[in-house]
Amino acid sequence: MNAATSISITSPAFESGGDIPAKSTCNGANGNPPLHISGVPKETKSLVLIVDDPDAPRGLFTHWITWNIDPKTTEVAENSAPASAIQGMNDFGKRNYGGPCPPSGTHRYFFKIFALDTKLELKPNARRAELDSAIHGHVLAQGELMARYSHK
Repeated sequence: MNAATSISITSPAFESGGDIPAKSTCNGANGNPPLHISGVPKETKSLVLIVDDPDAPRGLFTHWITWNIDPKTTEVAENSAPASAIQGMNDFGKRNYGGPCPPSGTHRYFFKIFALDTKLELKPNARRAELDSAIHGHVLAQGELMARYSHK
């Protein structure tokens, strides 16, 4: 793996380091923001998307995991999962995007994209630890977008 290889993940809804719009949080519609993906290596077999919050009171909190995303995917539309991808179990105990809802203060949210050299054989109810284990040794490139949110 070439550690210098990176994928770009951006959102037209917020700048990197900026604030996630309230409509993409528990204070709004709680649907995922739109995301754009570029720079995927041509040998990629699938993509993985992870959204997490390292500032949660009990440690890393996973808001969304989805895998086996078609490597030709260049965008994830607002309020929708990538077509034909599998969504795993987030830390809310649901198989979908769960928006930011910090108990206090401002938290950081990382939207992470991984290009893999394989498709994953995980059950749809898989959790983050299983996904992390499954992608180990298969990452061709990765990228991330960080945004912030304070509960209103």
